[in-house]
Amino acid sequence: MPAGSITPATTHGGKRGMSGIIMTAFAAFGGMLFGYDTGTISGVIQMDDWIRTFGVPDKSASIGYSLPTSRESLVVSILSAGTFLGALSGAPAADVLGRRIGIMLSCIVFSLGVALQTGALTLATFVVGRFFAGFGVGLVSTLIPMYQSECSPKWIRGAIVSCYQWAITIGLLLAAVINNATKDRQNHSAWQISISVQLIWAFVLFIGMIWLPETPRWLIKKNRPDYAAKALSRLRSLPMTHPVVVAELEEITAALEAEREIGQNTYIDCFRSTHNKIALRTCTGIALQAWQQLTGVNFISYYGITFFTSAGIQNPFLISVAINIVNMGMTLPGMWAVDRFGRRSLLLWGAVLMCICEFLVAILGVTISIENLAGQRALIGIVCIYVGTFAATWGPVAWVLVGEIFPLNVRAKGMSLSAASNWLWNWALAFATPYLVNSGPGNAGLGVKVFFIWGSTCAGCIVFTYFCIPETKGLSLEQIDLLYQNSTPLTSTQYREHLITGEPRRVVEDITSPVKEVDGEKWTMEEVQEVV
Repeated sequence: MPAGSITPATTHGGKRGMSGIIMTAFAAFGGMLFGYDTGTISGVIQMDDWIRTFGVPDKSASIGYSLPTSRESLVVSILSAGTFLGALSGAPAADVLGRRIGIMLSCIVFSLGVALQTGALTLATFVVGRFFAGFGVGLVSTLIPMYQSECSPKWIRGAIVSCYQWAITIGLLLAAVINNATKDRQNHSAWQISISVQLIWAFVLFIGMIWLPETPRWLIKKNRPDYAAKALSRLRSLPMTHPVVVAELEEITAALEAEREIGQNTYIDCFRSTHNKIALRTCTGIALQAWQQLTGVNFISYYGITFFTSAGIQNPFLISVAINIVNMGMTLPGMWAVDRFGRRSLLLWGAVLMCICEFLVAILGVTISIENLAGQRALIGIVCIYVGTFAATWGPVAWVLVGEIFPLNVRAKGMSLSAASNWLWNWALAFATPYLVNSGPGNAGLGVKVFFIWGSTCAGCIVFTYFCIPETKGLSLEQIDLLYQNSTPLTSTQYREHLITGEPRRVVEDITSPVKEVDGEKWTMEEVQEVV
C-alpha cells in the first residue's frame, strides 16, 4: 500500500471494520430508555384514567378529576431526581464494575422502576417507580457515552456517540406514537401499556451488552493488557499483533501512566488546577450539560401536549408525534455534521438559530389569538425548526463533547458530574415549569411568554460556546489532552490542525521496521502514526 493512500476503511480492516463500529453503535440503544421514559410522561399525565387514578376530585373538570400543579410537578420531576443520583453513581459503577457491566446493572434498576409504575394504584408507588426508573436512566446517561467514546475509532467517534442522542429521539417518537394510540382507552391499560413497553428496551440492551466487549481503556486501567488487546482487536476487526492495535494500546497505556504520576483520582481532583486543565474541563462539562437543558427543549418533551392544548391547537397528541418525527429526523444530519464541521461550530450556530426561534415563538404567542389558524400553524412550524435545530446541534454534540474532553484517569468522575448537572437542571426545570406556565393561585401564569426565558438562555449558550468550547474534531482522546494543555478554546481550531498535520505521533517503540506486512497488507510507519 503506497504511503498516503490510507483510508478509514483500510485502517480498520476493510469491510470487517464495520463489525466493531456496529458493536459500539449498538450501545446507543440505551438512549431509548432515556428518550421513551422522558417522552411518555407528557401524554400519560393527560390521559383520563390516569387522572382519575392519581388526581383529585374536581367537579369543574369534564371527567370529575383534575391534576393539581403540585402533583404534576412531582410526577414529572421525580424522574430527574433519580437520574441525578444515578448519574453520580455512574462513576463508581464504571470504575469498579466496568462500563459494560455497569450498563447491564442500569437495565435491571430501570426495569424495577418500570414494573412499579405499571402496577401502581397509588400515587406514592407511581412516584417511587419513577424514581427508580430515573436512577437507571441516570446510570445509562453516564455509562453509554463513556463506553462509546472509549471504544470508537477517532475518525467516526462523533457520529457513533451521536447515535445515543438519535436513540433518545427515537424513544421520544415511539412514546408519542404509543401515547396517541392508547390515549382514548378508559381503563388502566391506557397508561399501563405505554409505560410497560419500556421493559422491551431494557431487555434488548441487557442481552446485547452480554456479547459486547469491555472498553480497552478500562481494561488497561485495571492492569489487564491481554484482555484489552483482545477487546481492541474485536473493535477494530484486526489481529492483536497488528501495528494499529499495538500502537493504539501503547498510546492509551502511555497516557494513563502519565496521568497516574499526577495522581488525579478523586472527585476533588476533578476541580484542581493542573497542567492539563482538569478543573476547566470539569467545569466545561458541567456547564455544557446545564446549558443544554437551559435551551428549553425539554419543555416540549415534558409539557408539549399541555402547552399545545392551552394554545388552542386541536389534537395536540398528533402535533407531538409530528414534532418528534422532526426531532428524530434532524438528528441524522447532526450525526454526519459533527465529524464534518466540528463540535464548536455546530454548537455556536445551533444556539444562534434556537435563540431566534425561541423569541419568535414568544412574540407570536403573545400577539396572535387562539382563533388565528395561520398564526397557530406558524407557531407550530417555528417550534419544529427550533426542535430540529436542537436535534442537529446541541442534542448530540453535548454528549459527544463530555465523552471526549476528560482524561482516562478521571473520565468516569468527570462524565458523571456532567451527566448529573444535566439531570439536576432537568429536574429544576421540570419542577418549576408548571408553576411558571400554569395560571391560578400560586402560579406565574406566563403561558407562551416562558419562551422569552428560553430565548434569553439560548443567548447565554452562544456566549458560553464562543469562550469555553474547544474544537476536538478528528483527534484521539489522548490528543485532546494535548489540545487542552497547549491551547485555549479560542485558539483550539489552529492547534488542532497542528496536531493533525504537524505534531509527531507517539508510536510503539518495538515497531522498528519501516514497513510491516500484516494479512498481506504493507503498513508504513506513517500510516500507523496516522491511525494512532
